[in-house]
Amino acid sequence: MDFTPTEEQTAAQRLAARIFTDLSTHEQLKAAGTGSDSELWKALCGAGLVEAVEATGLLGLVLLLEEQGRTTAQVPFAASCVYGILAVTRHGTDAQRERLLPALRDGSAVVTGAFPARPAVRAVPAGTGTGVAAGSGETGARTARLSGTVDQVPWLRDATHVLVPDQDHTLWLVRTEDAGVEPVELTAPWSAGRLVLDGAPGERLGSERMVSERPGSGRAYEDVQAAARIAFAGLQAGVCAGSLAHAVAHTTTREQFGRPLSTHQGVLLRAADAHMDTEAIRVTAYEAAWRYDEGLPWEEAALTTAWWASEAGTRVVHTGQHLHGGLGADLDHPVHRHFLWGRQLDAHLGHATELLAELGDAIAKGGDR
Repeated sequence: MDFTPTEEQTAAQRLAARIFTDLSTHEQLKAAGTGSDSELWKALCGAGLVEAVEATGLLGLVLLLEEQGRTTAQVPFAASCVYGILAVTRHGTDAQRERLLPALRDGSAVVTGAFPARPAVRAVPAGTGTGVAAGSGETGARTARLSGTVDQVPWLRDATHVLVPDQDHTLWLVRTEDAGVEPVELTAPWSAGRLVLDGAPGERLGSERMVSERPGSGRAYEDVQAAARIAFAGLQAGVCAGSLAHAVAHTTTREQFGRPLSTHQGVLLRAADAHMDTEAIRVTAYEAAWRYDEGLPWEEAALTTAWWASEAGTRVVHTGQHLHGGLGADLDHPVHRHFLWGRQLDAHLGHATELLAELGDAIAKGGDR
């Protein structure tokens, strides 16, 4: 295993760190409230960081999401790159890539994913040349009418499209203007919504031939789901690193009984445990992303990093808040945002016990992809 970033990945990470640090300050986040920062999104897309994910791969995206997590910047970066850029690049037809990627690269189109634990959306074939695919120039593009609801879809209120798996794990792209979007408030300010599909037109991601040629049912679904778990684990690594950085800064400057809080053994032990947990999330995310990019078996690695991000991530953000004492409960304090993001990522990834059960099943089957 070699997790050493390439020159392109390192350059992109440094640029992302500078943009997030400059444009996602505490004051700017307070001004943004619970919505996304459109100016920051324009800056990221204008700098080519969204487009760069095509070249730097999932590992490159993980590095960029670490920088976002450090500042809890409110932009749909993870969602649009995973469910949009990477999903279309890996699983779209040539015509879909040509039509969809330009808008995803410049940020004028934003894709999110409606991936509940148990997909329940129903798809009824609608023939060809209708719905989303109409006028696309793709002869034989498969379309369907989708029905069902998905609660708590992150960044749905920012999205122009949403990637939806049906009951058979086939992936469909739906324009949000063709669906019902009801605002939902999550623990973290992720501009979430409830997706309501009532015969909404959907376009199959990829072709029927491509799906039939893949070994195993639902291969594209599993591939995108794994990429999302790895990406959001990378985001959690950054959230935890940011929380810990705030805690270190606070405990080294705040004094108790005439000496800094950081010199007390209990504080040192909590901070050390939080550092080790953060590094565990980071290294497992790197390994899973590296395996994904290299075409190596990734199922167990993706579940492992998701489990660390959920289980250890919750511990770290609780520690960060605890080490701030009363300040940690201040809703206007930066560390409180990391707490909210850490808890939201725990819920979004699927909770540690569920992930551990899924990992156990994967190991027992011995069918790592």
